[in-house]
Amino acid sequence: MTKLPYLNGYPAELIARIEDLLEQDQLGDWLKHKYSSRHDIQTDKALYQYVTDIKQQYIKNSSVLAKVAYDSQQHPMKGTLGTNTFVSRVQGGKLKSKNEIHIAALFRETPEAFLRVIVIHELSHLKEKDHNKAFYKLCCHMEPDYHQLEFDLRVWLTWRDLS
Repeated sequence: MTKLPYLNGYPAELIARIEDLLEQDQLGDWLKHKYSSRHDIQTDKALYQYVTDIKQQYIKNSSVLAKVAYDSQQHPMKGTLGTNTFVSRVQGGKLKSKNEIHIAALFRETPEAFLRVIVIHELSHLKEKDHNKAFYKLCCHMEPDYHQLEFDLRVWLTWRDLS
């Protein structure tokens, strides 16, 4: 049995299917067939525009994003594919807060669907801080296939680490 750390908690039959594809050396082909192309969002400026467009479409009334950037410090094995931070600073006599989203730099290399699922996840934290039922309901509102895409992203991360 292969260790698949990204797939912890998923049903045994799903993990068995992924292990079979790995053993037959077909997982990469399956992923390439399902998600054939990379996106062209390579700069922080393009990423900011991409995130802002999704935000405007689904959660207009949430707070403004001060910064959106790719971050080479984010690492999937450490549990971070993206982060949403709320930075508060005192400026003069006022307390100013800024929202920042950082996406792991490895998402420059992925299909657009995987970047989108991470962006939606981090944008959902603007409304819901915790990973609760309302959080995942918001994720599914923005991307109806959210759970499938998240699973496929985990499979892609597994394949990436093992190949």
